[in-house]
Amino acid sequence: MRRLIDNVTSRYVEAANRLLPDRKRGRIIAFVESYDDVAFWRLLLDEFENDSWYFQIMLPDKGGLTKGKKSALRSCIEHRNLGKYMIACVDSDYDWLLQGATKTSKEIISNPYVIQTYTYAIENYQCYAGSLHNICVQCTLNDRRIIDFEAFMEMYSTAVYPLFIWNIWFYRKGLHNFFSMQDFNIDIRLKSVDVKHPQNVIIATADRVRRKVNSLKANYPDAVNEVEELGKELSALGVREKDTYLFLQGHHLMENVILKILTPVCNMLRQERESDIRRFAVHDQQYRNELSAYQHSQMGITEALRKNTHYRECDLYERMRDDMKRFLSMLPERGSEQQQHSKDLQTADNHQKG
Repeated sequence: MRRLIDNVTSRYVEAANRLLPDRKRGRIIAFVESYDDVAFWRLLLDEFENDSWYFQIMLPDKGGLTKGKKSALRSCIEHRNLGKYMIACVDSDYDWLLQGATKTSKEIISNPYVIQTYTYAIENYQCYAGSLHNICVQCTLNDRRIIDFEAFMEMYSTAVYPLFIWNIWFYRKGLHNFFSMQDFNIDIRLKSVDVKHPQNVIIATADRVRRKVNSLKANYPDAVNEVEELGKELSALGVREKDTYLFLQGHHLMENVILKILTPVCNMLRQERESDIRRFAVHDQQYRNELSAYQHSQMGITEALRKNTHYRECDLYERMRDDMKRFLSMLPERGSEQQQHSKDLQTADNHQKG
């Protein structure tokens, strides 16, 4: 059985907006992929609400619990008739980098009513290198910098970049079964991180990547030149070696890279703070009270990452803003749509009388 909301289209929302008085803001529906994405997109859309328009975020069909861009796009693009009053907000996955090699990629990069992240997913923004120190402070209440996270992620990105280009090549060719994203993730995940010598895990990862790239070159010698050209093409799109982590699978990045480095750093910072509490406590009761208060004030690392909003200085986030500006430039001014509608009705009436 189809629900009433299944019949909502951009034209339906446009008609509803025309019924509103000029002083009332018009509504634009923004469909997102799942409930996990609502807060992220609300932060962006808030920047573009004004006296004329506001955004209402809605979820895909099937109760809003189905995750994934395919479900959202099927509902929003194929059935809901996106337009000036209805947009879809989605993770880019690999689709922006595939540049139309698949049907979904074509829809993502060509439809002006689809707003994409450009990063693989919203998790990549939440793991933005420039915000990781703030994450540590929230989790430990300790502001000491143990690791330069931006330098670390730049080194990591540069190390995995050669294999990343190969993985994109396989997906563009439709050959991902021969080198899947899961295989790629296994090769680039971080293992145990020594906080005192973090460069060691980067060196080990770079060695694994080098061996895998050499193996791919040996097995697919005819692809070597194409992969090199692909790297140049992606560079023209703004993909930089030092920012490769922004285009990796978001869940993998958070679980197998960022948490691998944040966990030992936060553990060390917590131990330092607890040692300070013990050192400055006058007696045991004060120590226990202060320690208990400190532990209750901490935030879990995963929770802090999910709530992170310190990524809006990222260049790719600015691209999202530019897409929103282009979308809003296509909207008529509030009141003009009612006037045009009245003119259309008058023209039709005159035509009938003539």
